[in-house]
Amino acid sequence: MRIILSGILGSIFLVGLSAFALGQNTQYPKREFRGVWIATLKNIDWPPHKDMHSEEQMAEIVSMLDMHQANGINAVIFQVRPAADAFYDSPFEPWSEWLTGKQGKAPDPYYDPLAFFIDECHKRGMAFHAWFNPYRAVVDANEFKQLDPNHISLRKPDWFVKYGPNLYFDPGIPEGRDYVIQIIKDVATRYDIDAVHFDDYFYPYPINGQDFPDSLSYSYFGRDFPDKAEWRRNNVNTFIHRMRDTLLASRPDLIFGISPFGVWRNQDRDPEGSATRAGAPSYDVLYADIRSWLKKGWIDYVAPQIYWSIGYPPASYDVLVKWWNNNAYGKHVYIGHALYKVANNQDLNWDKPSEIPDQIRMTRKYPNIQGSIFFSSKWFADNTFGVTDSINRNLYPHPALLPSMNWVDNSSPPFPALMQVNSTKEGIQLTWDPPGDDSEAWYYGVYRLKGSKIPEPNPESLVKVVQARSGTFTDPDTRFLRKYTYMLTAMDRMQNESSPGVYRSQRRWSFRRKTVGF
Repeated sequence: MRIILSGILGSIFLVGLSAFALGQNTQYPKREFRGVWIATLKNIDWPPHKDMHSEEQMAEIVSMLDMHQANGINAVIFQVRPAADAFYDSPFEPWSEWLTGKQGKAPDPYYDPLAFFIDECHKRGMAFHAWFNPYRAVVDANEFKQLDPNHISLRKPDWFVKYGPNLYFDPGIPEGRDYVIQIIKDVATRYDIDAVHFDDYFYPYPINGQDFPDSLSYSYFGRDFPDKAEWRRNNVNTFIHRMRDTLLASRPDLIFGISPFGVWRNQDRDPEGSATRAGAPSYDVLYADIRSWLKKGWIDYVAPQIYWSIGYPPASYDVLVKWWNNNAYGKHVYIGHALYKVANNQDLNWDKPSEIPDQIRMTRKYPNIQGSIFFSSKWFADNTFGVTDSINRNLYPHPALLPSMNWVDNSSPPFPALMQVNSTKEGIQLTWDPPGDDSEAWYYGVYRLKGSKIPEPNPESLVKVVQARSGTFTDPDTRFLRKYTYMLTAMDRMQNESSPGVYRSQRRWSFRRKTVGF
């Protein structure tokens, strides 16, 4: 039913529809995951230096997220635990040395970087995925100056093995797996994160043909398995399954995603694998059976790191995108792009400014691929070959909502309450009564068209995703004397969208000498 009312300030339309149809635009999808990895290991992305003052760190966060929002990014994957340490106030593990310069030393003045990141992301309508490395414990163990006395490797040395320069949890020891699950559950229950995210490091990548030193744990726990490889895969399978069950029990709305090596298996080892010749397939080398986890529904999304160019003979991007599309099993696929390789690789395809844009366009041709994640944050600012400008202007010129996950949540909040629209010096300001604490409304979608025509809820008219509880939004991208019509939709934290709730028109006045004129 549609009710049309008129008012002094303009035309108001209240709409109560149970559903509304949206056209699918493959050039500019309305729903698309647009993520960026923010790595903290060795200060890759943030903070840029170990010895930064807390206020400088917070200013860097704000500046970085403003940049990503301007470039169309709608999800941040932030590394909260790079090596059995913490970029948050943990009761179990010490503050990271890459945060304050000394492991175990808290930020001074004190603040919680994880809480600050989450709040700043949600202010901008961005999802926040907490990125954990489950098994890496100490990086460059021989050179590490001083471990905090509370570091788990000092309290439970029997859980760890040294492999190459690093110290790792032995994935075959059940107590170690239980500890890691406890760590992640703690973050999931104490912080308002949207997802738990693992990267590709389960068993580590091989070093010069050296076998991972887990013979002792294999002798204790691997007797029922035909070989060590099957036992190792079972260890990782058990960990992922238990992690999934733990998250479901504590936060049923929480998303669980994994970003594996870009190749599951080569076809020469398995006819169901990809037509590739990759050197470290996740199944055979890292003992991570990603395809099985998708089939069994243990994860909500996979973000394969397809860090190769289109046409690269051993592992071509186009071959792998098609393979992952065909092996999604009803879950989401977000492609991991090697932004860091642009003009920085022996493969000359990376010297083409069009490589990353062409990859993004290719993903949009496949129905089971819902977006992209870029490694990593700092390369957006670098803007080599103008790739960032191309992403911003040509590929992400309009905001996008997050893809829906109907198996997690398929309901949407009621449409928004009546709003006010006023012209200000800064732009046209929208204000509304914030939803109550019991409301499912987490975000509002703001749509706009020039003139009095009612905007459709499509990508071209979407202006911004804003926090519903903020109560206000000022649209600066308007011109004096022009009339604009706005529409609001309500969304829950999964960005399931309501039917349109409010339409209202307003002219942008010009302000001269503190008076309103034409």
